[in-house]
Amino acid sequence: MVPVFALCVFMLVIYGAYVPHKPAEIQRVVCIKFKPGTSTQEVEKHLRDFATMKKAVKDVVAYSAGHVQKSDESGEEFDVIHYLTFRTSDAAREYTQNADRQAFVKANEGQWDKVLEMNSNIEK
Repeated sequence: MVPVFALCVFMLVIYGAYVPHKPAEIQRVVCIKFKPGTSTQEVEKHLRDFATMKKAVKDVVAYSAGHVQKSDESGEEFDVIHYLTFRTSDAAREYTQNADRQAFVKANEGQWDKVLEMNSNIEK
């Protein structure tokens, strides 16, 4: 049994080494400022729901999010930032049309004061 397991692991390593992986091309940044009076619990629910929603989006290579760290220079323009990385420009474009994303926006936009969404190419 051990030799079969070792052979399977070896084959997976070889497969991973020779299969070309397409690099990510586009990163999207979503910055959100919540309306005054939005509770911490509502903000945390927003972060959880966004993380769940992005799983339904095709070709998301990576996702992370966090609270904006306030400083004297930046003021308090936004509260949270989401970072999504896509394999292709088409996938980033499809994200904006995704039904799960549109439902998320419709359900949450009442709590948002300001939103900034931008795509950028990823240069190596």
